[in-house]
Amino acid sequence: VLYKESVGTGTPTPVTPEMERVKRNQEICSSVLYKENVGKATPTPVTPEMERVKRNQEIISSVLYKENVGKVTPTPVTPEMERVKRNQEIISSVLYKENLGRATPTPVTPEMERVKRNQEHISSVVYKEGLGKATPTPVTPEMERVKRNQEQISSVLYKEHLAKGTPTPLTPEMERAKRNQENISSVLYSDSFRKQVQGKAAYVLDTPEMRRVRETQKHISTVKYHEDFEKSKGSFTPVVTDPITERVKKNMQDFSDISYRGIQRRVVEMERKRVDQDQENLTG
Repeated sequence: VLYKESVGTGTPTPVTPEMERVKRNQEICSSVLYKENVGKATPTPVTPEMERVKRNQEIISSVLYKENVGKVTPTPVTPEMERVKRNQEIISSVLYKENLGRATPTPVTPEMERVKRNQEHISSVVYKEGLGKATPTPVTPEMERVKRNQEQISSVLYKEHLAKGTPTPLTPEMERAKRNQENISSVLYSDSFRKQVQGKAAYVLDTPEMRRVRETQKHISTVKYHEDFEKSKGSFTPVVTDPITERVKKNMQDFSDISYRGIQRRVVEMERKRVDQDQENLTG
């Protein structure tokens, strides 16, 4: 109070950009000096008691904060406020992307994929462990009716926000372009398939288990084959005898008799002797 009484009236000065810069530099210098004065500390483990005290402090702080909050006057959210809010979100997104530096891409290795899957499984298990017991409630016809009404209301509100569109006719040129796009997609897919999959064999490790299964399958196939053979042994398949079959059968038997008895060889020798005799008669 005495300090404020001795202070006279002053002349307010506008806050210039230079003053803002000096103020920021002072804050940075204060932060640097503060960190330099901090000595080395001994880390202490976070015990369950410390966790409990921390949670209690947060709860007390939240309660005291809500007690100190006075009564407020709610204001309606106008379209102008919605527009400003969207603009702020867009600006924040742009500034965030501008502050990002260049990154070095790293390939996704099979080990990284395995770790990622394990993390997802662990997260799923931990999430399910944290769920408490729930009481199932039957789905009544009234609940079904309310659900359908909500879906219809949502659909109506969604269609109300849509602006009016201008229908465009589907011309032959558009149909041609659509077919060309489908053909290009099919060609690119086929090329990718041929380069990556076609002609390449899938490598499978020849483990003792797989060798055992393969041997077992061979034994099963052999047993099945012998079983079918024993069942069909001694049986015959009746064939209808027609004139063509009889003729073919007779010709085959004739060929067999000629080959067995050597008739063809004797015929050839007799023909050669006849030719020799004719030659002698001509020369004699």
